[in-house]
Amino acid sequence: MFPRALSLDALSQRHGSRYKWLLLITVAIGTIAGVLATSAFNVAVTALSRQFGLGHDQVQWAVTGFMAAMTLSMLPTSWLLDRIGFRRLFLAAVVVLSMASVAGSLAQSFAEVVLARVLQGAAAGVLQPLGTLVVLRLFPPHMQGRASGLLTLGLVITPAVAPAFGGVLVDHFGWAAIFLLNTPFCLAALALGGWLLPAPSPGPQHPFDWTGALLLSLATLAVVDGVTRLHRDGALSVGTAVHAGLTLLTLAAFLRHARRSPAPLIHLNLFSSRTFTMGSIVSFTYGFGLYGSTYLIPVFLQSALGYSATAAGNALIPSGIALVLSTPLAGRLTDQYPPKAVAIAGLLLFGGSFFAFYALGQHIGYATLIAATVVGRIGLGMILPALNLATLRHLAPHQLAQSSVIVTYARQLGGVFGIAMTAVFVEWREGAYQHHADGIFTAYGQGFFLLGAVVLAAMLAALLMRGRPPAAVQTGA
Repeated sequence: MFPRALSLDALSQRHGSRYKWLLLITVAIGTIAGVLATSAFNVAVTALSRQFGLGHDQVQWAVTGFMAAMTLSMLPTSWLLDRIGFRRLFLAAVVVLSMASVAGSLAQSFAEVVLARVLQGAAAGVLQPLGTLVVLRLFPPHMQGRASGLLTLGLVITPAVAPAFGGVLVDHFGWAAIFLLNTPFCLAALALGGWLLPAPSPGPQHPFDWTGALLLSLATLAVVDGVTRLHRDGALSVGTAVHAGLTLLTLAAFLRHARRSPAPLIHLNLFSSRTFTMGSIVSFTYGFGLYGSTYLIPVFLQSALGYSATAAGNALIPSGIALVLSTPLAGRLTDQYPPKAVAIAGLLLFGGSFFAFYALGQHIGYATLIAATVVGRIGLGMILPALNLATLRHLAPHQLAQSSVIVTYARQLGGVFGIAMTAVFVEWREGAYQHHADGIFTAYGQGFFLLGAVVLAAMLAALLMRGRPPAAVQTGA
């Protein structure tokens, strides 16, 4: 199916200095295919609901199933890299993603749709950490900022344009067409990957930590399910308490197991590095702010300010352009200045932009709205390339695979919390101010205050990031 794989040295000699860029573009295309499956699907939810006669709670399983599978599949990625190598893992994940996409487009029942979404999520979760590994393993330190900026550029453009393209497909061809949006990227990634990915080199072989994977999976599922149910059950319900208790128990059991296992799923020694620990916290809050604002801003524009869907989308176009332009610039800044400083500046802009929405509320004008979203997206574009390098650059090569997975996992988990907590918080405040004339604006304003406070609080963790490397851990390359 694929041409015979050559060694990394042979490929580098054949393609010269451009090889590392070609390989990065290849992996980025595969990652974009996974991001498309994440960001484009929501525009098909209403059509799915009509097709199968489902309520909101039922149809959301197609979203929740994807999210849970994506989060959980990140956990064994480090072990799979050691076991089968980068080439086989990347190609296998893209094959699964493409087959699941085709299967979803042919689904005849909602159960088949959910199954296809779970498989899509599992493949997308495996692909997400791989681009960062290419940046850190192939590029010298003085080029890592630009490389990370290029990788992030593709990842931020995709969510900006995917809903628009997805909406056109759904309107003209039905909900099934949304599954096929990423197939051209899958095919391109397979063709380029078969040509450019090097033959796997022998890595350390160790048994998979099934106990640790089960415990952390249970903890993750409990917290994801609990948080997604907050909107319906409330923070003080019995169900929420059960989910919280199960999460704490399984997490405690996982930590106890990880300390005793000779080859744990996650080496806790990684967290002996203040830089890595604080970077993981910042990654969580980055996901919280990113996904929370992606949910809240469009809803605020339509529900509170009365914008149509088209007008709301048009109002966000300048911020999308700003995000695209700021990401490669952030990569260059990261090469010239300490990555931690660039990340802190990005957090300041991103978090500070929410306070414009909080302060102005119903009086926010069109120009001010655009300015606030542009400033926020510039900050957003600055954070991710710098954060990845500030968190991971100081680690030993054999620690990069597992540490990259942990940082990506933290960001994804933060996104789950961001969407659910923002939605629940705004609904709670709307109830509290329902008898006030401007209650809806007060509620949304406080929601933006929450997002801004969480993001700015992450600056404290970023300030504590230092370069002391953690104790050596045999995690494999």
